[in-house]
Amino acid sequence: MKGKAIVLGSGTSQGVPLIACHCKVCKSEDLKDKRLRSSLLFQVAEKNYVIDAGPDFRQQMLRANVEELEAIIFTHEHKDHIAGLDDVRAYNYRSNSPMDVYCTSAVENALKNEFHYIFNGDSYPGIPKINIRNISTEPFNLSAACTITPIQVYHYKMPVLGFRIGDFAYITDAKTIEKSEREKLFGLDILIINALHESPHISHFNLKEALEFIAFIKPKKAYLTHISHMFGKHTDIQALLPPNVYPAFDGLEIDFNY
Repeated sequence: MKGKAIVLGSGTSQGVPLIACHCKVCKSEDLKDKRLRSSLLFQVAEKNYVIDAGPDFRQQMLRANVEELEAIIFTHEHKDHIAGLDDVRAYNYRSNSPMDVYCTSAVENALKNEFHYIFNGDSYPGIPKINIRNISTEPFNLSAACTITPIQVYHYKMPVLGFRIGDFAYITDAKTIEKSEREKLFGLDILIINALHESPHISHFNLKEALEFIAFIKPKKAYLTHISHMFGKHTDIQALLPPNVYPAFDGLEIDFNY
């Protein structure tokens, strides 16, 4: 079956442009250099799902005209990936039902700390309604038609989940990936993988590491995300890449099979 992915945000934790930065990237007029925090919308079986709801979640939903949302799936608990959860209230109101949230127990604990008013039992009109569905590294079903395979990666020492959906996979905030997890990614048509910039970094792939990973997995096409302003302008990044690798950008649409 056919699915579609839309890159809602392709930037790193501070987004691009950065506040008060006057570099050529942050001052660029190219819309592909305007990067919200990393997030992905994917559509399967005529349903919308979002991977990560960071500080730009509301803006991303409005920009992509997402009027119905089935669930949110979280990769990990850093604030640039969870901070927008409160804005599911609009979908609660529209559907008159809680929002399903798929996450690990570590992410659940972080959500209960950051959004304590959702979970403390003092329910009242206007607070988000959330239905937590715990996941691990085992495959899980979003529906009878769609199975998601989690990919365990590490963001320095923090466990992070990437996700494979059919012939498409999305991984953000990776620095190391064990061999057994890499093997889950063979046979991909499309891979989206993080690449912060060219310099080494303690918790993210740089360009060299991302390209080595792509060469090992051998997808038909690969896109780079979680991009810093230090990487350069979109056109400058593209000039550094081999023929089957591209910098992602906000609004990029990708078709896949699941």
